[in-house]
Amino acid sequence: MSKFAAAILLILLGAVASAQDAALRTLATGDDGKDWGAVGRLEIDGRGFCTGALIAPNKVLTAAHCLYDRKTGVMHDVSAVEFRAGWRNGRAEAYRSVRRAAVHPDYVFGQDELMSRSRSDLAILELHHPIRNSTIEPFETAGRLRKGSKIGVVSYAVGREAAPSFQETCRVMGRYRGVYVLSCDIDFGSSGAPVFLFEDNQVRIASVVAAKAELNGQKVALAAALDFALDEVEGEFAEKTIRAPLPTVKVSPQRNNTGAKFVRPNGG
Repeated sequence: MSKFAAAILLILLGAVASAQDAALRTLATGDDGKDWGAVGRLEIDGRGFCTGALIAPNKVLTAAHCLYDRKTGVMHDVSAVEFRAGWRNGRAEAYRSVRRAAVHPDYVFGQDELMSRSRSDLAILELHHPIRNSTIEPFETAGRLRKGSKIGVVSYAVGREAAPSFQETCRVMGRYRGVYVLSCDIDFGSSGAPVFLFEDNQVRIASVVAAKAELNGQKVALAAALDFALDEVEGEFAEKTIRAPLPTVKVSPQRNNTGAKFVRPNGG
């Protein structure tokens, strides 16, 4: 058994039983998606998409690997990345180009060790112009998740890229080296999706989807914890950032494939 499989197995064996996961629900109408307009599709250089969410009027939280070409390992030109808030059925509530990006200082694209890669798989995109819309409210972030925390995910994915899907209830199965193991239903395109914590009558982002994995036939989601790591990404704006000139041509809304990168570890 691989070290990864052994670690995950320990987490699964130690997981506390909880309520059954909710099914995915498509947010296909304006009424369905009215509380989730700050979640959007990230169009990546005409080659794919990921999911991202506003944490400030001009900042989008997502997964770092979304910014890299999966074949070459080279970072995309961030001027070719566009955030489409509340994207649904061919239209968005707001379109914004990216001014600059910062990734976690420890992130290395293509790193072999899955847990290390997932732990630092965080990026923040600064938009050229903030989104100030009464129907789009940025989400606050939360600290550490616990087993039994009430969580859910809003994401786009292959086969459901036209509108976001909401899984209102999934489980925190454990945490290992700054990575949460979740029962949430994700797929290609869900990279960067916000994992929401529902607590004290608040909805806050507590983690970001980094990868999906499979262990002995059971699908799990791996998500980067935000405590400590998010501050480190923010710190990168003062140092190593990738800037883009103000674009003069709008990115085409027609996209075909997803640039999301996931890994399926060996189960034994």
